[in-house]
Amino acid sequence: MRVRGARVSLFVTLEGPEGAGKSTQLRLLAARLEAAGVTPVLTREPGGTDIGTQLRALVLDTRSLMDPMTEFLIYSASRAQLVREVVRPTLASGGVVVCDRYVDSSYAYQGYGRGLDLRHLRAVSDAATGGLLPHLTVLLDLDPATGLTRAARVGTPDRIEAAGLVFHERVRAGFQALAQADPARFLTLDATRPEGEISDRIWAAVGPHLP
Repeated sequence: MRVRGARVSLFVTLEGPEGAGKSTQLRLLAARLEAAGVTPVLTREPGGTDIGTQLRALVLDTRSLMDPMTEFLIYSASRAQLVREVVRPTLASGGVVVCDRYVDSSYAYQGYGRGLDLRHLRAVSDAATGGLLPHLTVLLDLDPATGLTRAARVGTPDRIEAAGLVFHERVRAGFQALAQADPARFLTLDATRPEGEISDRIWAAVGPHLP
């Protein structure tokens, strides 16, 4: 499939619990897009902009004693900047954006995990993003205990990773509920499967969106 120079305007997000392998699959998807002639813009949440990077350091700092609503608003501020500075301009120019986390993470972590009202979270998220949703959201589903063990091998847990197993079990249940409510947008995959198999499944879902 060669689409070099074609206008695609595709927004793909990767979601899932800690340690689910989002970064690996983002890299593999980017390589396959490049091989197909499409150069994607790769980004993440929180982050992706100068402001977002500063907010990321704040919200993940283990020294922070942060109210759940404050946490959500920081994520939303980073998201607003990312959408306006990176995502919308790329899509407007016919490009492809692949993002590690987006609004669904806030619904899973701050909604289901922290217990904030999902109606309020959706209202703020819509304002922050202008209602922009991905064309495709890949949910890498994984048992939280396994995911936290994987994440611990990478480095010192950040503030979210250190929130405890019960919290992360609620987050996983939240992701599953979000996927069940929007099956047309979500592709749910077992994150314990081999990396190559997962990559093939993602590529099969991305392919129909390409010219």
